[in-house]
Amino acid sequence: MKPLRTAIIGFGKIAADQHVPAIQDNDRFELAASASRHGSGPTPHFTSHTDLIAQLQDLNCAAITTPPGPRYGIARDCIEAGLHCLLEKPPTATLGEIEELRQLADAKGVTLFTTWHAQHNPAVTAAAALLEGQRVAEMRITWHESVHKWHPGQQWIFEAGGFGVFDPAINAFSIATRIFPGPLFVREAKLQVPGNAQTPVTAEIGMESPACEGPIRCSLDFLKEDGEEWTIAIRTAAGQQIELREGGKQLFVDGAEQAAEGPGEYPDLYRSFADLIDCRQSLVDVEPLRLVADCLLVGERAEIAPITM
Repeated sequence: MKPLRTAIIGFGKIAADQHVPAIQDNDRFELAASASRHGSGPTPHFTSHTDLIAQLQDLNCAAITTPPGPRYGIARDCIEAGLHCLLEKPPTATLGEIEELRQLADAKGVTLFTTWHAQHNPAVTAAAALLEGQRVAEMRITWHESVHKWHPGQQWIFEAGGFGVFDPAINAFSIATRIFPGPLFVREAKLQVPGNAQTPVTAEIGMESPACEGPIRCSLDFLKEDGEEWTIAIRTAAGQQIELREGGKQLFVDGAEQAAEGPGEYPDLYRSFADLIDCRQSLVDVEPLRLVADCLLVGERAEIAPITM
């Protein structure tokens, strides 16, 4: 079976650190080209996705790792060209865009894969199995990190459509929607937005679920300069304590760490992508993006001091 010739469109840190090695280490794929506005990335590289599509007629797949704003147009062009598409998170800037892409991919007979890399941690899979069918007493999500450390110079993140603190926190939502034994609904959100930004840097969120008897709280902070905390803590109605730490990499049950082994997030993403292509199926999961949209719909906005990037 010939490898699937794959181009990376949008070449930044995630593409270099995660997508390139995951593609190179999977014999189902061949890294064929890249495109970015600055012309950086594996050769042959292009400064526009349209030039890449026009000049490389033997491509099979596109991994689209741009910021979310332009992703819809790029993905649409790739699907129209008959390419299977893997979308880095968040898949698009709006729910309407991803729904239209899903319909177009179905019509064109190509695979569309909305990737939520944090869901592919083996500890997350194990936590989901533990919680299946259970009632929950309460859940607490804490997602704190420094935007200056993790997104240096990335001004787009504070522009309209850039998601702000929800860019990292959507990873938490992707884990929560994967492991929680029921739907999640946003009931309130308090959003702090710098005076020179369009997107929030902190958020305090309250949710509800028919599967939960008590509070569901989320604390999101993009201004935490003294270390990160990426945890989801759940207490079941039966009294069991289940906690995911380090962004879903570690699982603790009643305080004891549980062994969880697997290939890793991005290798597993590309394994899943190959399986979907083989089965002629798409996987379009919009739930994490819906939670972000709902937070922005119901949230109370408070302006704070400008932020310096």
